[in-house]
Amino acid sequence: MEGLMDGNTRHRSGELKELLSAAYTRTRDGDFAGAELNLEEALRTDFEDEEVISSLKCVHFWKERFDRVDEAANDFEKGDFLLREWKAFLLFLNRVPGAVEECLYALRHCIFGAALAAYRRFAQNNDGNDPELQYRIGLCLKRMGDYQNAAEYLELASARDGENAGYLAELADCYAFLNEVRVSKVFFREAFYIDPQGIDLQSLESLLIRRLIDEVGKKNYPPPVAQEWIPVFGVIYGVFSVKRELRPLELGKLRQGIFSLEKRVLEEPENDILVPRLINRYFWLIDHYVNIRDSRPKIDEVLEKIKALDQQVYELYAN
Repeated sequence: MEGLMDGNTRHRSGELKELLSAAYTRTRDGDFAGAELNLEEALRTDFEDEEVISSLKCVHFWKERFDRVDEAANDFEKGDFLLREWKAFLLFLNRVPGAVEECLYALRHCIFGAALAAYRRFAQNNDGNDPELQYRIGLCLKRMGDYQNAAEYLELASARDGENAGYLAELADCYAFLNEVRVSKVFFREAFYIDPQGIDLQSLESLLIRRLIDEVGKKNYPPPVAQEWIPVFGVIYGVFSVKRELRPLELGKLRQGIFSLEKRVLEEPENDILVPRLINRYFWLIDHYVNIRDSRPKIDEVLEKIKALDQQVYELYAN
């Protein structure tokens, strides 16, 4: 009797694996109704299997939304609908224990593949050089793991809108995956200098930046404030270690920005994003002084300003 039970258990396990594999293949192909049938059959085979339960919930989430994608006004809106729903899905995953990478990979390939196809159709009939469109195409390629082609589109978008922090951060993320670490660090530092609030942290996936985001997250800053501290600790922890020389116009803007922030820190003491933003600009100014081999007193003056704003950051940076 015991031997028979073992044999049935092995048989059910094999059947379950086949059903899950079929479900993930159908999910990747966008056949959510078929995937649902496979998973419902798998659930009858083993109603306690966490992978089956979580995968069924995930597939059901997307089956409902995929049925609504054609309601969008045009292909650009279809792509945007899918990207928005992916963000909603990531929040949904917090309530779904047991979700497995194989299921998530199939979903990612399906959703971003569909969004990519929609954006490319739109590009054929409209201005394919629009940076927002190039950014979205690059983002979809990146999410599908095609980092080389993603970087090309994100470079085009950044070249047309170099002040867009979101474009630069995604480009930096691609370079990290392409093992171009030095270039990645430059673009990440640039992006977080331009506008930390304009960066979608959830979208960044490379270990280079995820570890930094996680470390800052441990400090329990509220989300908008935490994004401002990322470049500060990026410098302190050596992640944003690659510096570049500032052009005269950039130096003028940096000094003007520092003057404006110093004034606002005094006028708006309750605004928690101002201190880390100002400290980050002080770091850039110190780097400039070091690059041009300026006098030590100028550097010390900036260090004293950092010390007055945050003693702990000063000690971590100066030591």
